[in-house]
Amino acid sequence: MNVAHVFERFLSVAGEGSLTRGEGDTRFLYIPGNRPDRVLLLAHADTKWDAVPAYPAPVRTEQGIYSSCTADLGIGADDRAGCAMLWELRALGHSLLVTRGEEKGCLASHWIADENPDVLAELNSHQFMVQFDRQNATDFKCYDVGTDEFRAYVQAQTGFREPDRERGTDIKVLAKQICGVNLSVGFYAEHTPAERLVFAEWEHSLRVARAWLAQPGLPKFTRPVQSQT
Repeated sequence: MNVAHVFERFLSVAGEGSLTRGEGDTRFLYIPGNRPDRVLLLAHADTKWDAVPAYPAPVRTEQGIYSSCTADLGIGADDRAGCAMLWELRALGHSLLVTRGEEKGCLASHWIADENPDVLAELNSHQFMVQFDRQNATDFKCYDVGTDEFRAYVQAQTGFREPDRERGTDIKVLAKQICGVNLSVGFYAEHTPAERLVFAEWEHSLRVARAWLAQPGLPKFTRPVQSQT
């Protein structure tokens, strides 16, 4: 499944109020949720391997681990595993955002932040943001878009731990007024031909996220004005 196919799949469930803008690496698709305590769930459709003609690579499965059959091409679990997570959670009533260009510097997210103020305001009207684009099994990262209160809440809800606050992804660009977190989805060695996805860990993250985000009355977590970037 290439990038266009990912967007086509999500467009097939996009309803009233959905919005897609941009071309190439600035493209995004926003599908608004319908619950009063809606959270923004996001993932990026692009992978490190999109420009390689042979991608997507044939995939093999051994003992529940997905990897590439090709020695010089990864499987693109970063972040197709995150897109699959959004697909499985779509019935919870939360909003979905699928972006492109994350692997090139969060291009779609920067385009939203810089050129689409109406969309940026809509995204920041949610309770908080949850991105599914983190390696390992039980990590979370808030980077500089999480408060101490929000970090404690995420840890209590998921049992995950924050190893550090380095680097960044789309939430670091988009979470201007609300908090955001990036959760592990079970992939390893991203951006290398040895990339792999441990399905049991992906499935565990799905169960954790579903149990958390299915709860009624999810709280809102705002960011202090002085910490916005």
